[in-house]
Amino acid sequence: MPTAFVHRITKYDPADRDEHGHYVGVEGTESDHGPVEAAYLEAIAAFAKACDVDRLEIREPGVAGAVHFGGEPLVAGHGLGGLFPPDLTGFHDGAKVSLPVALELVRIMLRGQGAWCGLEAENRFAVHVGWDLYVHVGSDGPCPDAVARTRALGLFPEPVTASPHTADLEEREVTAAADADFWTRLRTMSASAPAVLLEENHVRNATRWYRLTEANLDAVRAGLTPRALLTVWPDLNPDVDAVLAALPEDGSVEFVWETQDGKITHVSADSSDHEELAFLVADAKAACALSPYVDERHPLACAALPDSDGVLRARW
Repeated sequence: MPTAFVHRITKYDPADRDEHGHYVGVEGTESDHGPVEAAYLEAIAAFAKACDVDRLEIREPGVAGAVHFGGEPLVAGHGLGGLFPPDLTGFHDGAKVSLPVALELVRIMLRGQGAWCGLEAENRFAVHVGWDLYVHVGSDGPCPDAVARTRALGLFPEPVTASPHTADLEEREVTAAADADFWTRLRTMSASAPAVLLEENHVRNATRWYRLTEANLDAVRAGLTPRALLTVWPDLNPDVDAVLAALPEDGSVEFVWETQDGKITHVSADSSDHEELAFLVADAKAACALSPYVDERHPLACAALPDSDGVLRARW
């Protein structure tokens, strides 16, 4: 986010904050799906116009996972229906969208419908939507007309040092690029075993799985989402009963299996789900159980797809 000028835009009057800056007024924290929400979108559009921005780049996109903290119920398709197809094609890190689509993404985030992302235009303009209708807008100039328009809309544009969401992006969890050496390693792995299991995170909390073989490696690679996070695991175990028997008595697992028609699917399960899980995968050809806990996950490899110029820009 541009740090020269950052404004926190909210509907909360600064006069109703305590000595710690916490809002103590009577305004609710959910979108009204009406004039106040429209005011937020118009204010953001005013800042974009002031920065001469009509297209923005999606950054760090995600969808709701097993736990949802939003104030409103989740919406089918994470609220993205009408903007992106059900498989979320086009909703990925680095994808460029028009300003109207970007504003619809802001609306989805204001409503907490299940999808989120940052929106950036190089170093000129950026938008972060946080909890409780807190929006941070960064610009490379002061944008006095946009500030005035925001006030006229009944919102409060407060100058701040930085967006609190910027700090979350300073350190990447994954710094390895899925470069030529990475794919050479995978080709060697898949040639020396029947297959390896490839996990593709195309957005946070959304995963696709592939049994990678020497024969299908190039085709799978060509179909991966730009900037996806790739994690490589040992192949599925054809002894599904043994996998089920080894499930931990406590805690959760991510259970991955291959159906009779060759589809790879997965589900999160805890100890209370074992009986139901066994019924669900009764006809599975092969399966594995992976720990969801970071310190217990030991993949064969993990890397993120670089851009076509070889630069790793994804901030996983």
